[in-house]
Amino acid sequence: MARTVIQKIIQNYEIIGYPRLVRLNPNVPWKTRGNGALCIRVGKTSGGIKRKIGVINGKDVFCSSTSNAGLDKSQQRHLATIVKETVETQARIDDTNTNPGYVLLAERPDEELYWRAVTTIVPLDEVQSLLQKHDAIFEGYKNCRGLIGATAAICWEPGERTFELITYRPQQRWGLKRVVDAVSVQHLDADCPSTFDNYDVRNHHNRIVPNSPCPILYGIRGDDPESLMTASMLVKSEPIDSWMMFETNQGTDNHLQNNSINQIKPFESVIIQGTVVENPFTIQGGHVLFRIQDNTGTIHCAAYEPTKEFRSIVRGLSGGDLVDVYGGVREHPLTINLEKICIKKLSTVTEKIENPVCPKCGKHMKSKGSNQGYKCIKCGTTSSQPRLQQKTRSIKPGFYEVPICARRHLSKPLKRMTQHSTIAATGTSDTL
Repeated sequence: MARTVIQKIIQNYEIIGYPRLVRLNPNVPWKTRGNGALCIRVGKTSGGIKRKIGVINGKDVFCSSTSNAGLDKSQQRHLATIVKETVETQARIDDTNTNPGYVLLAERPDEELYWRAVTTIVPLDEVQSLLQKHDAIFEGYKNCRGLIGATAAICWEPGERTFELITYRPQQRWGLKRVVDAVSVQHLDADCPSTFDNYDVRNHHNRIVPNSPCPILYGIRGDDPESLMTASMLVKSEPIDSWMMFETNQGTDNHLQNNSINQIKPFESVIIQGTVVENPFTIQGGHVLFRIQDNTGTIHCAAYEPTKEFRSIVRGLSGGDLVDVYGGVREHPLTINLEKICIKKLSTVTEKIENPVCPKCGKHMKSKGSNQGYKCIKCGTTSSQPRLQQKTRSIKPGFYEVPICARRHLSKPLKRMTQHSTIAATGTSDTL
């Protein structure tokens, strides 16, 4: 849909900056998969810096760095007509979970709405009041919740950002099985190090290819637009009809909030520091659970079966370990669904190696029964403790994340966490 809108817009107007793909609260129970919205800034320019952002019908598409003039009311209405026609002809409005909406605003509202929409649940009537206050042109379909995402996407002011290069299929191949060579995708991490979430080798999951029968062929995510264009040329696939570069909030952890346990609310995403209460346990279905506590309360954390090998890390925890848990909050029962975990400090775990030795007789004592201690059968000497040694732990302090096949769009990969800390330390910046 974004490609079609852009194709129509550039006939009369200029694209200002990169088109944006903005992900919102991933825990909203009525969301579509990915819970995303598209935002395109449109204006009139004369000269200035231009940057290639895509190819449509064999022609290069450019964006401008700045706009010299906004659109008048007549142009805004024309633009609204373009968007409306595209939504009504291309959106799957017949789908139960599809509730689109479009918004045109001459001025960007406060960014605060974006932060609430990516971390909490925003009431629809509040957004509609905001749009009316700002004299917006807008329309929602069915339950109109699409207006929330559309407005929040406009409000996003990129601080930390990533990019995604999305390729599109020729219309005659829509709905057919995609042809994207897995081996070429597996090489992207090495050939283009600034890309991320490309291929999960262990679980044989090609992450850049969508599961739905949509017009998209694949999407490559990364920190650098130039590197993404290189990466796209390295992917072997069926013919590409067109491609477009998007500025995104994917891989930024924007959805996470530092909280204490007593502040946790359903449908939000949190970072909680706590102490593991007891050893993890596995329930039916292969899901692994444990509890943590801080000075305000206790809550369960879960690594569900789709997180695959990540569960082995969770099983290695023991009571007394200090951890930071990252994840979305499930309502019933209130549980943190883990996205990643930082093990801050491991507790000392001991294990029995043998029954205690009698100091008088030099013989091993016998157990008196469960939790009743030990007794020398020769002289009657007793002891309450067996001989123990410190147990070697299967895990070490540090960050651990779910595999690529289970990762959310907004979750920041450990690969980016390392890169981003380096960028921040050197003061590097990237602007259009």
